[in-house]
Amino acid sequence: MKAEGHPVLNNVCFLDVATGKRFLTKSTMRSQRKEAIDGVDYFVIVRDVTMDSHPAYTGEKRLVDTAGRVEKFTTKFRRGTKAKA
Repeated sequence: MKAEGHPVLNNVCFLDVATGKRFLTKSTMRSQRKEAIDGVDYFVIVRDVTMDSHPAYTGEKRLVDTAGRVEKFTTKFRRGTKAKA
């Protein structure tokens, strides 16, 4: 088997910027930023959303106020209709 046939596994630290939690794992990903954690060098991959902060995993419900949007739409596209007598 060829030696270059498999990707190199690296020690990686995924950093969730929303919660600050770190996930230590192995991955083929690399980054410019390295950090020593417990004496081991890890590539730091910064993520906006992970399973620690995503609403689907945390059970947090986010409601979107669509009433203002609907009213804005109807006033913008309202036609000059007259009430039938």
